[in-house]
Amino acid sequence: MRFLLRITFWLGLVLVLLPRDKTPESDKLPQIGAADAVQAATAAVSDMTQFCKRQPAACEVGGQAATIIGQRAQDGAKKIYQIINDKKEQITNEKNEKNEKKAPDHTGSIAMAGEGDAAASEAVRDTLTQDDLALEWHGPQIAN
Repeated sequence: MRFLLRITFWLGLVLVLLPRDKTPESDKLPQIGAADAVQAATAAVSDMTQFCKRQPAACEVGGQAATIIGQRAQDGAKKIYQIINDKKEQITNEKNEKNEKKAPDHTGSIAMAGEGDAAASEAVRDTLTQDDLALEWHGPQIAN
C-alpha cells in the first residue's frame, strides 16, 4: 500500500514540475512555486502515514483491495504473455512449414551429390554433334 502511495506521490510531483507552454488559461491559474508544492506534498505524505493509525479498518480493506488488484494484474500479465508466446509459436510453425514445402535452393543445371542417374550423366558427356565428329583430328603443330 505504501509503495503505491509513494509511486503516486513521486509521479504526481514529476508531472507537476514539468515545464509547460504558456497559454491564456495558464495565466488565470494560481501561481505556486516549486518549494510550496514540495512542502504541501511532504505534509500530505506525512498525513497519509498517520492514516492507518487513525482508520485501521479502512487501511486493512485498502490493503486487501491492493492485494486483489495486484493478483488480477499478475493474472492479466500471464495471459498476455501466453498470448504472445502462442502467436510467436504459430508464426514459427508457419515459417517452418513454408520452408519444408519450398523447393530446394538449386537450379538443377548441376546435379547435387547423389542425384540423377547414370543415363543422365552419359547424356551430358556426349555433347558433340555429328558434324563435330566428322572432322579429322590433327594434333598440335610443333614449330621447329
